[in-house]
Amino acid sequence: MGDHSVAQITPSRIALFRDIRLSQGLSPATVVKDINSLSKVLKIAQMGWGVYLANNPILSVNKPKVVGHRVRRLSSQEENILIQKTTFNIQAVIIFAIETGMRLGEILSLQWTQIQNEMAVLNQTKNNEIRYVPFSKNVKKLLTKIKKNKDDSRVFYFWKSVSGFESSWQKFKRREGVVDLRFHDLRHEAISRMFEKGMNHMEVSAISGHKSLHILRKYTHYNYVFLKHKM
Repeated sequence: MGDHSVAQITPSRIALFRDIRLSQGLSPATVVKDINSLSKVLKIAQMGWGVYLANNPILSVNKPKVVGHRVRRLSSQEENILIQKTTFNIQAVIIFAIETGMRLGEILSLQWTQIQNEMAVLNQTKNNEIRYVPFSKNVKKLLTKIKKNKDDSRVFYFWKSVSGFESSWQKFKRREGVVDLRFHDLRHEAISRMFEKGMNHMEVSAISGHKSLHILRKYTHYNYVFLKHKM
């Protein structure tokens, strides 16, 4: 853990790490993920690599309390800004995210050879299973506007990495005054829209890759105006 050996990773040191991360403005949910990741690394070290640990120090650390889950939908005004006020490159990635529900890493690594029968065939996914993501009319139209790069087989070759895109994304948001919107929120938006179109849980989970209905529910936030008209 930084310059500290495994033997020096004590509950008090992890608690300090927790407090520093929280003081940096990170959400409790993010800090809990950090701690859980560290716990998994220690477990692998102990069981897989033979590193001696008397006990898991993380078990003695209080994790930040996570209240509820994030609910963030795009307003029509925000969507207009995202589509009309940015460059074509960023716009293309945004449209693709809203229409497919794919993760940013999946979008930026998508190869032209993975596009088959008007859908994306994702071989390397978070769940390590092949996923098929069908394209909407908007995505099909968008893909006809993207010129292929002879030196890069990716569809969205405009950025070399996720961090490179994130840098452009943050600059764009600051310039346009877009507040409290994470790129991952566009995945939430896409999944919510799939349900609003009348797709069932099995259909949506097949596209999004979620195995648990409980987890899928966290990504699903109906537009209440839409629900009102359903009554």
